[in-house]
Amino acid sequence: MPDFADFDTRHYRTVDVATGYDGWSGTYEDSVLDAMDLALLDGLTVPDWSAVSRAADLGCGTGRTGSWLRGRGAGRVDGVDLSSGMLALAERRGAHDSLTRGDVRDTGLPGAAYDLVIASLIDEHLPDLAPFYAEARRLVRPGGTCVLVAYHPQFSMVSGMPTHYTDASGEDIAIATHVHLISDHVRAASAAGWRLAEMAEGTVDDTWVEAKPTWERFRGHPISAAFVWTGS
Repeated sequence: MPDFADFDTRHYRTVDVATGYDGWSGTYEDSVLDAMDLALLDGLTVPDWSAVSRAADLGCGTGRTGSWLRGRGAGRVDGVDLSSGMLALAERRGAHDSLTRGDVRDTGLPGAAYDLVIASLIDEHLPDLAPFYAEARRLVRPGGTCVLVAYHPQFSMVSGMPTHYTDASGEDIAIATHVHLISDHVRAASAAGWRLAEMAEGTVDDTWVEAKPTWERFRGHPISAAFVWTGS
């Protein structure tokens, strides 16, 4: 697995995940484009979202993914996140049946209780993918599905940008970032008993360049990826 420090061109002060997302929570919705994650989910052919009776939304953040699931007919949605600030926003949004402050690698949620585990834009904060995929496997019922939207490793390495935000003082602050190759996901998920059913990648296109004109130099580079894993 590559070390993000070898690619980092920003060298911002770095904080842990909970501290970072607490600090970012107030402006997060203004800085993350739907093209990064929700557009990829829209393009997937599996699973049948309306058939999901219970979902675990890991790293649920402000509730964007939970709200998206509700809009597609999913039933009960339980959210887990490390950041109190993000959970407060998710609670205000009202898309989840329960919200728990916890770690996506050890959620405390009941095992074999979910049709779907979904997580969006969290993998770059995990030093090791194996515990996440193992926890997702524990949570799903037989035949359940895990959907992960990931920050694409190629973009992380080409751009040299950590996940970061600008605080109230104007300082750019990085949140602990790790690079996971596509093969790292396949290896970790397979070891946990998952099988890849579908994958999609999003690239920097007109939508991105319009929002971030300086990203013209990244046009065509993959920026995010969606994995759909099924279990036996």
